[in-house]
This record gives sequence, structure tokens and C-alpha cells, in this order.
Amino acid sequence: MWNKVYVEEHLLNTPRVQSILAKVKKGPITLKNYDEIWGQSKKPYLHKRDSLNLFLASKKGQLLKLAPDAYGQAGEPHYYFIHAYNCIYECQYCYLQGYFNTPDIVLFVNHEEILAEMQKTLDENPDTRVWFHAGEFSDSLALTHLTGELELYHEFCRQNPRAVIELRTKSVNTKELLQLEPLKNFIVSFSLSPQKIGKSVDLKTPSTQARLKTMDELNKKGFTLAAHFDPIIYQDQFKAQYQELLQSMEQLGLTTVLNYLSMGVVRFTKDVYREVERNYPDSPLHSTPMVKSFDNKVRYNHPMRMWMMNTVKELALQSGVAEKAIYFCMEEHA
Repeated sequence: MWNKVYVEEHLLNTPRVQSILAKVKKGPITLKNYDEIWGQSKKPYLHKRDSLNLFLASKKGQLLKLAPDAYGQAGEPHYYFIHAYNCIYECQYCYLQGYFNTPDIVLFVNHEEILAEMQKTLDENPDTRVWFHAGEFSDSLALTHLTGELELYHEFCRQNPRAVIELRTKSVNTKELLQLEPLKNFIVSFSLSPQKIGKSVDLKTPSTQARLKTMDELNKKGFTLAAHFDPIIYQDQFKAQYQELLQSMEQLGLTTVLNYLSMGVVRFTKDVYREVERNYPDSPLHSTPMVKSFDNKVRYNHPMRMWMMNTVKELALQSGVAEKAIYFCMEEHA
């Protein structure tokens, strides 16, 4: 899977890095700082298909970032923590293709420092729950069989009931997760699209049905679940496709157990949109006109977005999702 493996030299002999290297079975190349090489020259996004490098590094600088408005449910502080850069999956709408200069993967291994910052942030907010989201720059579960850090974050939640960790994922790689005790404040959230839409734009990801099967398994084990219908993409038979998805979820008993369900219509920065046009000129993402919107991102026009999200919301309510669990993500007021 990996063309080359780079390791920051001060980490080479640490147990965590040695454990990862034993699993990838690739001789490492050492360097002082990962960004001496990573991102220094433009590597086309689609090169990830046949030439993907792995970097093992320490996350420096800001370890937590305050999430933007409308990122999560309102009323409580939301942060995201950065455990990795880039993703093994290939989704045509992924903003990472225009965000970084390379698709190569960076796995940050200084989890104790990240957790210390989370504890500090929690202590600074003594009167409320504090949310910490993983999955902003990489899938939260896809490589956990290599990285082995889930237990550390799980223990943080066990010791801090006011802390809520969300693992955002499209993965069905739950071997490490299933070794942990379910906790109410340790949430696994799955990004979901109707099967037809997902098949056309979510490349090299587990199918929608595979994700639903995994959600069912986790639900039966007692894990706290959530879902993201994000991005919502318009196609023919749009309503029927989301109705089918929600009916599948309802049949598995998932709609009534969701801690929350976020909805957001597909959107791009100008730079990412150019990359999508370049990388996927025949994508169904281009079948419906988009306009520059309230935050300078490219989206469907406002009436269409509101119609799409309200249509899906009504279907979700009919399928048993609690109204208080549904929120619109990264969207101006209706």
C-alpha cells in the first residue's frame, strides 16, 4: 500500500512508531521534520491511486482548533483535533484535494500532547460539555488497526464525562473499536449517502450497505451512534433515493437511536471546485449549476438547498429520527 515510509528521527525508536512500522513492514526513511518533504512540491491528488507515501510525525503548533459556527449542534463549544492529514479513500467532492499540496498521508503520534490540550480546554470550560471531533482531515477509523490510539481517547472520555469525542468515519474498520466498552460520550458517526449517489462519487470507500451493517453491529453492542448526510448531492430521483436510505436505516432500528443527524448540501471553496473539475470532469457533481454563496463557497442556490434539506429532514422524521436530533450543517439560516 505504501510506496515509502518516512519517520521523524526523534520518533523512530518510540514504541508507538515501532508498532506501526512492524505492521506496515516497510523500511523507514528518517528525516528531521515531516514537512521537509511532505507538501514541498505539488503532487497531483489522483497519484494517491498508485503512489501513496506515509509520514509518521509529531503534530506541532495548534493541536485543537475551534470549530466554525454550524459545525455541530449549537449551544456547546466544539473543537476538532488533528490526528492525521489526508485520507486513504477517494471521494470526488473531498476538499482535501484542494487543501493540501499532496495526497500523502501523515499520521501524528503525539496523542498524549493532544489529550493534554483537550484536558486543558475542558478545564477552561467547567460548566458545560465540550465536544472534540476527529475526522476533519482524515477518516477517524480507517487506519486505527495501524495507529492503535483509540484506547487513549476512550479512556479520556471515561475519566471526563463532560467531554464528548466524535469519531467521523466512512470506514467499517471497527476491530480496535469493538475491543472498547461503549460510552455515551464516545460517539461514532457515519457519513452516509444513498447507494446510487455513493457509488458514483465515493470511490474506494465501503459501500453504504456495508456502513449500515457496521452501524447495526455497533448499535447491538451498545455504542453511541450518529450520522451525517453530508454532502447531500442532487441527482435524478433524489427524494426516492433518500427515502430508500432512511427506510434501510429504519429497518435496522437505527433511525430512533441516532444521537444526532446532520445535513449539509455539497459545497466547495473556489480552489477545491477547480480541482474537482480537473480531477473528475465527468462527475455527477457537475450536473446541477452552482453559484457563489454567503460564505464565498460554491453551492446550489439557496432555495434549492433549503428544498433539498427540508425534503430529507421530513423523510428522516417520518422514519423515526427525533426532530431535536436533526440539524443543518455549515448553512446560513433558512
